[in-house]
Amino acid sequence: MKEFFAKYKIDEDVIAVGVSGGADSLALALLIQKAGKKVVALTVNHGLRKEAQDEAEYVAKIMAKNKIEHHILFWQGKKPKKGIEEAAREARYNLLFDFCRQNNIKVLATGHHMRDQAETFLLRLARGSGVFGLSGILPVSERQGIKIIRPLLNMHPDEMKKFLLNQGIKWVEDPMNGNEDFLRVKIRKFLPELVKIGIDEKRLALTAATLLKTREFIQKEVNKFVNAYVRNWDNVAVSLSWQKLKSLDLEISRRVLSELICRIGNEDYAPKAEELERVLTEDDDFKGCTLGKCELLWAAKRLWIIPQDETNELMSKSCWDSFVEVHPQYKNAGLPYKVRRALWQNLKD
Repeated sequence: MKEFFAKYKIDEDVIAVGVSGGADSLALALLIQKAGKKVVALTVNHGLRKEAQDEAEYVAKIMAKNKIEHHILFWQGKKPKKGIEEAAREARYNLLFDFCRQNNIKVLATGHHMRDQAETFLLRLARGSGVFGLSGILPVSERQGIKIIRPLLNMHPDEMKKFLLNQGIKWVEDPMNGNEDFLRVKIRKFLPELVKIGIDEKRLALTAATLLKTREFIQKEVNKFVNAYVRNWDNVAVSLSWQKLKSLDLEISRRVLSELICRIGNEDYAPKAEELERVLTEDDDFKGCTLGKCELLWAAKRLWIIPQDETNELMSKSCWDSFVEVHPQYKNAGLPYKVRRALWQNLKD
């Protein structure tokens, strides 16, 4: 654990840990504590199973016994009838992020392990993902201003169960792990068949780790391009040369466009690869489109990306004149009308 912190420069003294009661998250909280960090354990009760509160209280007892601060977070409100798995996952992360922000905790640890990595690789392979998807679950990432760390990606779940047994600690088995309505569960049950031909969880995780190195190289090239050729307009809009973007290798140009759309559209997930490629293979007379809650415009010999506007609010000349009195840097910037309107809408208050 200390090696992970050193490798990824995790210097914070306090780390929040999502603890469901499963072996992986229980072990993670204890291992981080043993590494010298203060742990704040967070358990989310989605309110979807009657056993959930008992399980949360069981986690509370284990944490109290080990002198670890613990909080139970509740998913309030009406639950969707469709897509419940994805909705519950998003609700869980939002509750965890909100707690971290409210308590000035900058790092959240989750118990993803080697088997999760192997399953994710196969899931994304089935969906036709490229290098970024097949590189799997990242050891460190950021979302909603919170750094997410996953220190157990190189550990097999059996190792964590052995660790807990040595500590005399029991864990909770999630009944959803046996529900074959979920593709991940089907893949988990299929893994033993792959082992028969020499493809085990470790091999799949190592493949993802190898692809991660390629991803990191591509990301460096993306960062170089963005820093050199993309102009940021107060995080409301960005602009860049359409020709320079199209001159890049397709994989890099796709990642540049994806990253900028996520940034301006304030989305965690990028548009599909085929949607991005459709834009990038447009002829030079491309005028624009909407994608990923953004509007892409071709104006003043540049590509502009602004938030998609569903209000159709008009901006008068007097509104803009009043705006540039407060923001004089935009007065003679030669911005297209829709870009000026986006700036006015987002910065006028």
